[in-house]
Amino acid sequence: MSAESASDIPKGQVDLLDFIDWSGVECLNQSSSHSLPNALKQGYREDAGLNLESDADEQLLIYIPFNQVVKLHSFAIKGPEEDGPKTVKFFSNKEHMCFSNVNDFPPSDTAELTEENLKGKPVVLKYVKFQNVRSLTIFIEDNQSGSEVTKVQKIALYGSTVETTDMKGLKKIEDH
Repeated sequence: MSAESASDIPKGQVDLLDFIDWSGVECLNQSSSHSLPNALKQGYREDAGLNLESDADEQLLIYIPFNQVVKLHSFAIKGPEEDGPKTVKFFSNKEHMCFSNVNDFPPSDTAELTEENLKGKPVVLKYVKFQNVRSLTIFIEDNQSGSEVTKVQKIALYGSTVETTDMKGLKKIEDH
C-alpha cells in the first residue's frame, strides 16, 4: 500500500494521476535537478526526500494535460512549512501560458495554502469552473516565507472522468 491512504482522497473522487498525458506535461522555472516528476509521479511524490524546486525565483508554472476530459474537484499540494507554496492559481483549458502572460487571464480559482494544506489537507476548488477540463495550468505565485526558492513535495489532483457516450454501443442497440 502506498504512503497515501485512501482517507486523503475526498469522498467520491479519484486521484487523477492515471489520466495525465505525461508527454505534454511542462513546468517553467523548475530546477534541473529538482524537477516536476518528483512532485507529480507516483512513488516519487511519496518520497519526502524528493522535491520540485523553483530555479531563478520563487514562481513555478505547471501545465498538465489530461488524456481524457475530467472534472476537477480538489487538489493537495504538500511542501515544507517555510518554502512551500502559498498563493496558487488554477487555469482550466488555457494553453501556452508563460510568466509574461499569466497575469493577463483571470484564474479559474485561486487558493492560499495554509500550514494544514502543506501537510496534505485537500483544498476544494470552485467545482463549477472545472467541469470540462482537458488541461490544467497551475501557477505557484509565491511561497510561505517569501524566499527565492519554492519547494513542492507533492501535487495530487482529485476529481472524476467525464462519462462519454459510446456511439458504437448506441448503434448496436438500434440494429436489434
